[in-house]
Amino acid sequence: MRFACHRGEVLAKMRAVEKGISQEPVPVFRSIVAAFAVLTCALSTGAFAQSSAPPASPPPPLMPITLAGDAERGSVIGQTCTGCHGIPGYYNAHPAYQVPMLGAQNADYIEVALQGYRRGTRGHETMQAQASSLSDQDIADVAAYFESFKGEAETPRTLASAEKIEAGRAKSATCAACHGPEGVAAAPQWPNLAGQHETYLQVALERYKTGQRVDMVMNPLIAQLDKQSIEELAAFFASQPHLHNTEP
Repeated sequence: MRFACHRGEVLAKMRAVEKGISQEPVPVFRSIVAAFAVLTCALSTGAFAQSSAPPASPPPPLMPITLAGDAERGSVIGQTCTGCHGIPGYYNAHPAYQVPMLGAQNADYIEVALQGYRRGTRGHETMQAQASSLSDQDIADVAAYFESFKGEAETPRTLASAEKIEAGRAKSATCAACHGPEGVAAAPQWPNLAGQHETYLQVALERYKTGQRVDMVMNPLIAQLDKQSIEELAAFFASQPHLHNTEP
């Protein structure tokens, strides 16, 4: 394409356009239009490239830490944790729910959970702040500390009806492969759910559904659950005895 022309040719074409003799744009105008078209195409191509870029892949799943935990050292680091997890029935302020019981919880799972808060793939500002400064050894020690608590299973507490609990049991078949048919995990890297606070279980499931918790297995499973199903599952697992408080 020619973007320049002789001065006399340009002037002649401009006069012809003014007199209505020619509708052909003068070369300079054609040049401007062509340049504008090229610029528009370039910008559109860049925008299309951005919009058609593949979504970011989820982060790799977290695994238990291979370091041996020191429960005595963990008891010192874990003093901050007991401010919430050491008070039976303690409530998180917003949203309102009972903080999870950790007595009889698997140490491997506690390690995975703390790594998730440290990485930011578990949404809770206070827990993220607490975990952000922990090393792998610190996490292993804290997990060993909470695993060292011995106690009797708490009496399950739920206000759900028997019908709601049974509906949750029926819907828990998919959960059983990892969490066990009664909520006691089949492997230590997965959490025990039996006896956990009902309100905490509801919030945890809702966060998997909304993506505030990121997990390659849990997110697609929970995405299809409605509010009623989440409440029924929480009621069922909360009604099974296993976990207990970790009051110092």
